[in-house]
Amino acid sequence: MKSKMALLGAAVGLSIPMLFSGSSFAAQPVAPAPAVAAAPAQKPSQSVRISLDKGLVNNSGVIEVSGTAPAGAPVYIEVWSKRTVRADLFDTKRDKKTGKTPYILYSTEEMPAYYRLLVPADKQGALKAVEGQGKKWSFSKALASFGAMGAFKAPAAIHITRYHVSVLGSVIGSRGKLLPAMNATESADRAMQLLKKRFGHPGAVFASTVQSKPDGAFTASIAVPQGSPGGAYQVRAVSGAVESNTLSFENHITFPNVYLSQAGTTMNLFWPFLLSFAVCTFGVLMGAGGGFILNPLLVLIWPLPPAVVAGTVMPTVLFSQASGIYNYSKIKFISWKLGIAIGLAMLLGGFIGPELTELITLSQFKFVFGIILIFLAGLMAWQTTPSYVAKNKKEKAILQQFQKKAQEAAAAKKGALKPA
Repeated sequence: MKSKMALLGAAVGLSIPMLFSGSSFAAQPVAPAPAVAAAPAQKPSQSVRISLDKGLVNNSGVIEVSGTAPAGAPVYIEVWSKRTVRADLFDTKRDKKTGKTPYILYSTEEMPAYYRLLVPADKQGALKAVEGQGKKWSFSKALASFGAMGAFKAPAAIHITRYHVSVLGSVIGSRGKLLPAMNATESADRAMQLLKKRFGHPGAVFASTVQSKPDGAFTASIAVPQGSPGGAYQVRAVSGAVESNTLSFENHITFPNVYLSQAGTTMNLFWPFLLSFAVCTFGVLMGAGGGFILNPLLVLIWPLPPAVVAGTVMPTVLFSQASGIYNYSKIKFISWKLGIAIGLAMLLGGFIGPELTELITLSQFKFVFGIILIFLAGLMAWQTTPSYVAKNKKEKAILQQFQKKAQEAAAAKKGALKPA
């Protein structure tokens, strides 16, 4: 009985809250849903990535570059050859503060044989302004106008040595006193000057081909012209303080195109061969090896440093001179006493000349050589006039003797060819 009463009480106790709730079940408190963390806003990419459309060109071609960079940031692309050449700069600019001329020779063996810095396409106007300055353009000011100071990296890392040079030291074959190493900032400044001297025109160093989109995607074209060095090239993009991975491609060259390591350029040997043949024929006729004609022609036609041309032509003239000496000795036109006296003087000049070529620029070389050739041409033209020949009986007799010996040599050669 007691158990039944306990059950009835329990039932009544449960029904009372239901009556007051207006529902058959009591409302249970609902726990608040856990807060869901909002997904962070996706940050724009802070890296620079590039890709190349191909990895090989043959002596010339165009490489297309594409990639991504931080949105809205300008992109610059460095392209340089792994082949290096020597570059020299002789500083003779007087210091405005002290009034002294430094006479310092800056030299490096690590100058890239090919270097291009591609800048945004909207810098085309700035590039034209730099080109309009002619020879007075400044490499550092050009970088500043393009906003590309931070992108000048590969040449800035080359090792540069400097020497205090004296004219007397150059004459005796000394490069001068080796000066202490420069800090990174000064070394980068000198690298700009050496780069300007090597490539000359700003259009040969800079190109405004980088096209960027608002989302950071960019494209650019790398033009590899004929005559560029063969071998591997490096490509790197820079945007602000961020730079991409470095990619590479190869410029493949085949004979008769050959790479000239001292000059840092590629040449087709067929055309210099024909030019040298014609020049040597005329040069030996004048009693020379033809080098005085070949030197300026090689510098004018091909992008060759004057020091390399002079050094290359010097031994090659031996071939024409050897054959010329042999033939002139057969017709007895050689005065050995005079030849030895002149040869001793040329020996001394040949020792001094190569040292002085380091201290002059291409424009200075062309100017001095041009003046010498004009003077010699005018002098020789004047000496061929009838009035000059008539007044100089001795020279007229020499010319007549020369003609007589030449006729005798021709007759003897003709007789030797007749069958017995």
